[in-house]
Amino acid sequence: QLQLVESGGGLVQPGGSLRLSCAASGDSLDYYAIGWFLQAPGKEREGVSCISSSGGSTKHADSVKGRFTISRDNAKNTVYLQMNSLKPEDTGIYYCKVQSSDVYWGQGTQVTVSS
Repeated sequence: QLQLVESGGGLVQPGGSLRLSCAASGDSLDYYAIGWFLQAPGKEREGVSCISSSGGSTKHADSVKGRFTISRDNAKNTVYLQMNSLKPEDTGIYYCKVQSSDVYWGQGTQVTVSS
């Protein structure tokens, strides 16, 4: 069964950068599109970025366009989210998601943007 583990979160000052990783085990990510989601404090979980199975197509929420980049390394069975120019409103728990016949979520990684 597919398992996803996010990492790379932490505390960063506004304007700083982080790179999140979503590592998969139990199955190959090669055939799946992957999404990153943010659950900000007191808010619903919402989509941030997604990438096609080949990596040839990506989409980003308007709030992160030009600041976040999603990428994948299928050889490492891992998807990344490079986050630059971070803002306090980027604070929350970041999750990766795979949807096949089932939906798989990781446990999340906390990102806090604060001075």
